[in-house]
Amino acid sequence: MALELRQQVKLTQQLILTPQLQQAIKLLQLNRLELEQVIRQEIEQNPVLEQVETEPKTVSLEDLTPETKVNGEGTLAVESPLGAEAVKEFDWEAYFQDTGSSYPSFAFEEKEALDYERRLSRPEDLVSHLLWQLYLSDLDEKEREIGEYIIGNLDERGYLTLDVAEIAKDLGVSEETVLKVLKKIQFFDPVGVAARDLRECLLIQLEHLGLKGTLAEKIVKDHLKLLEHQKIPQLAKILGVTEAEIEAAIEVIRHLEPRPARNFADTEPQYIEPDVEVFKEGDEWVVRLVDEGYGRLKISPYYRKLLQDPATPLEVKQYIQKKLKAATWFIKSIEQRNRTLLKVSESIMRFQRDFLERGIMGLKPLTLKEVANDVELHESTVSRVTTGKYIDTPHGLFELKYFFSSGYRSSSGEEVASETVKQYIREIIAKEDPSKPYSDQKISDILRQQYNIKIARRTVAKYRDQMGILPASRRKNKTK
Repeated sequence: MALELRQQVKLTQQLILTPQLQQAIKLLQLNRLELEQVIRQEIEQNPVLEQVETEPKTVSLEDLTPETKVNGEGTLAVESPLGAEAVKEFDWEAYFQDTGSSYPSFAFEEKEALDYERRLSRPEDLVSHLLWQLYLSDLDEKEREIGEYIIGNLDERGYLTLDVAEIAKDLGVSEETVLKVLKKIQFFDPVGVAARDLRECLLIQLEHLGLKGTLAEKIVKDHLKLLEHQKIPQLAKILGVTEAEIEAAIEVIRHLEPRPARNFADTEPQYIEPDVEVFKEGDEWVVRLVDEGYGRLKISPYYRKLLQDPATPLEVKQYIQKKLKAATWFIKSIEQRNRTLLKVSESIMRFQRDFLERGIMGLKPLTLKEVANDVELHESTVSRVTTGKYIDTPHGLFELKYFFSSGYRSSSGEEVASETVKQYIREIIAKEDPSKPYSDQKISDILRQQYNIKIARRTVAKYRDQMGILPASRRKNKTK
């Protein structure tokens, strides 16, 4: 059978993400600090772009500007920190405004004072702290190699994640040698580091304190499970001592550190700045974009003059046209990002107006779909806009995603958000008697009786675990 080449016309549909669309999606996902960094990089790479600080001004709602007011009737008034023309169809004249000079303007900034904060050393992490002690110890070269291997396999708590046999096999040494080095490291600062479990960690600390052979050591060594559940009478009976002696021993154990790596930072602190702020002016709540740091971008009039000058070489004009196109799309993408962020933030605050008035107790159940329908955007767009972005409210700084949560309907018909239920649970536990903490079923009963919220015991347990609150058996404290 002979092969034959032929041409065929075929009509297909294909979705292609243009570079401009990819840029717009990328900018939409950035928070304010990340956006400032991208803008600085773009200004450095594109000489056509200029940065101008502008003052907020009031425009009409139809302009879809980056600031909105939500008044009592639900209508909107608008203020724009970036200018009304920024949200209309791109206007070349607005960005080609002549400054009256044909020469480029150069901003000469005064030399900044030394930033001593930036010159500070990074916080010492656990690995560096332990290696420093290892190199000052009296171990030989091979033992130091074992020590480095052990230190390199500690988890975030400071516990050793490998078996001694496994370490000995990997390094080709005896288990006795590994145990010798491990024992040495376990008494480094912080004491108890490189322990293989909680029991060993606490026993090492008790030995370091000279409490070996005491009642506290016996409890940790043989009855840690009973200690965990605060079974004081049972412990007293098994060990043949009084409950007062057990409580005294537990008080000693309570001052030990179960996580030796707690005070060592493995990562740099993450700083958060709000992208949006909401505040009250009279009887109205105002939602405004926080744009400090990057101001308004425009195209330099100097390059417009070069483009219009007949004496400008063709190669230069082609270069300027290329940069003009990139600058135009960059400006439009930023303005689109700002408009979308403000529309979504304003919609969220309109749904959560009770939160603005009452705090967490006024939080209502809200879904992405409800906001997406309100602002006529896709749910995925709303998700991108709200991820990693924060809003400054009178009740604190919150991620925009915080306002999306499931909820319950109270017996009075009022909808209550799950975050509000969690806050009720926190308050109930905070007021309980430490010697007689509430069980999950009791908390469920209190929620139904006092707040008309009917949720199951297992739901209370789930929320309690999410908040990091121990069960009643482990919250019990007879010493108080």
